[in-house]
Amino acid sequence: MSDTGDTRSRTVFLLAHTGRPAAIRSAELVVQGLLRSGLGVRVLEAEAADLPLPSSVELVKEATPECLDGCELLIVLGGDGTLLRGAEFARASGVPMLGVNLGRVGFLAEAERDDLDKVVDRVVTKAYEVEERMTVDVVVHSNGDVVHTDWALNEAAVQKAGAEKLLEVVLEIDGRPVTGFGCDGIVLSTPTGSTAYAFSAGGPVVWPEVEALLMVPISAHALFAKPLVTSPNSVLAVEILPHIPPGVLWCDGRRTIDLPPGARVEVRRGAVPVRLARLHHASFTDRLVAKFALPVAGWRGAPH
Repeated sequence: MSDTGDTRSRTVFLLAHTGRPAAIRSAELVVQGLLRSGLGVRVLEAEAADLPLPSSVELVKEATPECLDGCELLIVLGGDGTLLRGAEFARASGVPMLGVNLGRVGFLAEAERDDLDKVVDRVVTKAYEVEERMTVDVVVHSNGDVVHTDWALNEAAVQKAGAEKLLEVVLEIDGRPVTGFGCDGIVLSTPTGSTAYAFSAGGPVVWPEVEALLMVPISAHALFAKPLVTSPNSVLAVEILPHIPPGVLWCDGRRTIDLPPGARVEVRRGAVPVRLARLHHASFTDRLVAKFALPVAGWRGAPH
């Protein structure tokens, strides 16, 4: 383990899904462990009301990137939605995020509920590494004007706004049209997001260290509607045909904007990554097998 240094000057921010009893108990255990080791703990005032916290915990009122000023790490306890909420703080502040999964799959999480003691120990001893995950920047055009900008860690999804009609789109890569069809939507994904919505839509699983962009149709009514994997330097675009009902854009399933007929959504590699704290060197292959409980019984290993 590495040297802990002076823990008295170190602060960790804790973000939890306080609507879950498991998160409340987990937060209590993490806070107690960090305080016993001399680290400072900071939480949002709105969440503190649901948590049994000692008076030494620092409370902040506003949920802004500035609330992480002076923090060395953001610990997030919850499911995928909470982890994506934490990613918003991590990206805006530059503070690494360490996720503890309290939900179902949790590919963004580095630890599970049973690992809380290890999490605290690794944080105290600084026995973790930080890796950067690629994001995407999103620009929405309408009538030639930029009407919205956004970003995503997992994906930007262009979807139909209602159930009654298909979304009619033309797909474009690097300024050239590729194909057009009616569909329920298009997922524009990072490698990190390849195990999220893009996976559910039939896209490939892409190892996170691969730099690429994915374009995955959702229930397309077409003979050619295969998932596409492009260079990370490509610009992906979805144009909604002008004569059809409007669509909607979702970024990471958290932020949304209505898309008028004729809107154009452009996605490119994000300028700002999300920094994730890693506790161990388990391969993504092992993580994939564990998360999806894949059948690997009978594997005898590589030949000697």
